[in-house]
Amino acid sequence: MPLSPEEPQIHESAQGPRATPAAGRTAQTPRPVPGPRPAAAPRPGRPGPGPARPTPPAQRSHGAAAQTPPTRPPSPAGPQIQLIPAPADGALDAAGEAVDLLLDTGRAPGDILVLTTGEAHPWAAHELSFGEDAYWAQHDARDDVFYAGAAAVERASARPVVVVAVNAADDTAARTLPLALARAEALLIVCGDPQRINAALGAGV
Repeated sequence: MPLSPEEPQIHESAQGPRATPAAGRTAQTPRPVPGPRPAAAPRPGRPGPGPARPTPPAQRSHGAAAQTPPTRPPSPAGPQIQLIPAPADGALDAAGEAVDLLLDTGRAPGDILVLTTGEAHPWAAHELSFGEDAYWAQHDARDDVFYAGAAAVERASARPVVVVAVNAADDTAARTLPLALARAEALLIVCGDPQRINAALGAGV
């Protein structure tokens, strides 16, 4: 069923378990996060210049206009679902904003897994250049935000928060979102086309 737009606010985003609505109910659609960050601004896990691996700070400061993505009331049924509408070419930026806002409201970096259905996040592409073993060692360490492509979702372990950037206009989301939902312990945030996301999650929940 299509998502109905609402604009609730949260405090200390996703600090505890959240849930999807019960069968037959629709998930809320929060408004989009603020627009894309400037290209020069750092983002958790984004590689810096040169071959050295990034060591990003866990928290970021934003202007007064930044707001935490809204969430739904908690329920014992399973992880909460948030939808951030975005075009395919803006989904990665929307996911990055969502991650920054989660960190700013107290989420530990190691609580967050970010998945992309299309082009890889720059951090993932950078870290994979050091080899698969080093890349997955960082996943297992669970001390920072981890970025992975849709093909790696089955290998990725569950985390309290999973953020998915639906940045491909193909059927990858339909295969990825049910798996991402299964790995989200408290909160699943999906950035992309609402119709595509509803169709994918409707088949997986």
